[in-house]
Formats: sequence, C-alpha cells, structure tokens
Amino acid sequence: MPAIPAARSLGRTGLDVSPIGFGAFKIGRNTKTKYPQAYDLPDERAVARLLDELPGLGINLIDTAPSYGVSEERLGRHLAGRWNEFVLCTKTGERYENGESMWEYSRDAILRSVEQSCRRLRTDVLDILLVHSNGTDLEILQHSDAAETLLSLKEQGVVRAIGFSGKTVQGAMLALEWADVLMVEYHLQDTSHQPVLEEAARRGAGVLIKKGLAAGHLSPEEAIPFVLEQPGVHSLVLGGLNPEHMRANVRTAATVRARKSAA
Repeated sequence: MPAIPAARSLGRTGLDVSPIGFGAFKIGRNTKTKYPQAYDLPDERAVARLLDELPGLGINLIDTAPSYGVSEERLGRHLAGRWNEFVLCTKTGERYENGESMWEYSRDAILRSVEQSCRRLRTDVLDILLVHSNGTDLEILQHSDAAETLLSLKEQGVVRAIGFSGKTVQGAMLALEWADVLMVEYHLQDTSHQPVLEEAARRGAGVLIKKGLAAGHLSPEEAIPFVLEQPGVHSLVLGGLNPEHMRANVRTAATVRARKSAA
C-alpha cells in the first residue's frame, strides 16, 4: 500500500480533496478522445474494482461530466449510498450524444443538465459543479445565464461549490469574480495559467488541474510533482483504468509531501 498524501483544503469551499483526483472519463467514453492510445471501455466488474481501490489510496475526489459518455451512470450504479466518502465534481454545458458534443448554456439547459446528472449519479446534492466550456470562455461568461444559474443552484443547496472549467487565462480570471473552484490545464509544457493560480490563491479559490500529464504525453514521475508543488494547486485530476498506475501516481504524489516536509 503506497503512502497516502495528505488531503488539501479546497480554497474556501470547506471541502478537503486528495492531491490526486480520479478522472472518470475513461470509464464512460472512448471515442473522439485526445489520448495517444486507443482503449476499450471496462466492463462493470472492472469499474467496480477500480472504484473500490480509491478509498484505500486516499483518493476522494471524483471528476466526471455529462459529456463523459456513461461515466455518470456507472458512478451512480457503483457509488450510490457511498457519496459521503467522496467529493463529487461534475459539469454542465456540454453533452455527448451519437458521437458528437453539443453545448448549451441557457438557464433551462443547465437546470435540465443538473437534474439529469443528479439522477444518473443517484444523489440529491453535488459537491462541485463546473461550467464546461467549449472554448468561448468570455462569450459564455458575459453573454449566457451560466454564472447566474450556478449561483442560484448554490443558494438553493443543490450544489455546495461552483466554478468554471475553461480554456483561456482571460476566462479563468473573469470567472474568479464568482467561482469557488477553477479547473485549468497546467503542466510542464504549458504554464500559461500561472497568473491564474496566483490570483486564485489570493482570492481563496480552489484549483483543480486537468491534463497535468498533457493527455498522456508526459511522464508521471516528472509531471505530478511539478503540478502539485505549485502554490495554490489543490488537486491534479488523472484518468486511468489501471489500478497499478493509480497506485504509482499516489506514490509519486506522496513524494511531494515528503520533499516539502524535509524542506
């Protein structure tokens, strides 16, 4: 059993998250992906074994989305009644049907999306809900109902923390006006969001990192410490289907704590 890295307080949300989060894309979708190698979707028994590994590894953050194929449904089937063990993050704005992505950011579309996510995940409350950007960050934030609708859902208690998963530095900076949590791409080959990490830390916002391995193109041994040692980063979300790879990622994350303690 690898050493378990200490959980980190996710900004001002009151949620504690594991430094390594489980990205649930690969349990639900294997078409039109950016991964360098093709893969088969696991069967239900393999999904159950994979998810059962997470608590023992100290991984409590699970990241999913409606656009991740059958990911939400599978998580709901296997983790219904156990959500108190995890911090659940899902998204709204994008869905994936018949091999194509579709985006909607109106109030009605978001409310419908959240209702469907809760039904698939078999929960009444979402820990974290992020706007899933199609890349037009400023258009979404300035000319849609997305932010206002998420603020309303938080006020109603449907979600505990709200935020934005975008593509641009400008979009992330603008979202900090209302977001509790940002999800941004950051890795050895792309540090363009460094000002966002600094501003988020100043404002007390949570930061989740996506694509920290550059969609599988970077070595975990180098990439994981690089991301987790950045001030203001709370969790690095990594996808995967191999339990041994997950254990290795946790071991690597634990070395970050060891180095910081030694310092």
